[in-house]
Amino acid sequence: MTYQTALITGASSGIGAAFARALPKATGLLLTGRDRDRLNALAQELGLNGRPVRTVIADLATAEGRQAVIGAAGIARVDLIINNAGIGRLGRVVDNMEPHEAEMVQVNIAAPVEIIRGLLPDMLRHAKESGTRCGIINVASAAAFAPMPTFATYAASKTFLLNYTEALAEEMSSEPVDILALCPGATETRFFERAGVEKPSMTVMHQAERVAAEGLQHLGHARVHVVGPTNYLASLAMRLLPRRFVTAAAETTLQKWK
Repeated sequence: MTYQTALITGASSGIGAAFARALPKATGLLLTGRDRDRLNALAQELGLNGRPVRTVIADLATAEGRQAVIGAAGIARVDLIINNAGIGRLGRVVDNMEPHEAEMVQVNIAAPVEIIRGLLPDMLRHAKESGTRCGIINVASAAAFAPMPTFATYAASKTFLLNYTEALAEEMSSEPVDILALCPGATETRFFERAGVEKPSMTVMHQAERVAAEGLQHLGHARVHVVGPTNYLASLAMRLLPRRFVTAAAETTLQKWK
């Protein structure tokens, strides 16, 4: 399905930029992020041949930034939301700086919830009027399936996003909207650099382009998609094995990331 206009958060690099490049050229773009130079460069790249590409420089960790994105998306009449922005910080909760912990909650939880609540009613109304469907992709994580000591707040925020997305999809099952929780594992992006983590050498890393392509492919066909067979099998195991065992195993794995 081709959407009229897509909102992509965290679009300046990584999976967000990959989504922007993967969407059909007939889809207009509203790109948001904090890196003005990268965002403007991407907009220039994708805005050739008259394609409408708008940018909003906004910090989703702030209420003002979230409202700026919602306002711009409302004007653009987006019919596809891709909540991709997310941040993590490795370390024990008591060792991480308080602002960093709060920032993870605001960006990973508050932003997608506020954006969806602010835009979905109008998206549904426009879809019904035009006889089409709208869409939402929430980029969660393979980390959403287990408690993760030393990555506690990040993993918990992605668990929230996974459960929220599945519940929202059920609530909207009779409405003209497709909703997907996309759960990538380790991906070749700037995430590890920003999280203060060296890229794990023994972990299979997927390309951002693959993650974006699978997200668009599964939207409308699934409510949850885990990228990669290894991550999928791990997600099943984390649901079935005793929680204490899963938590201890996650901690052992994350110790190698420092």
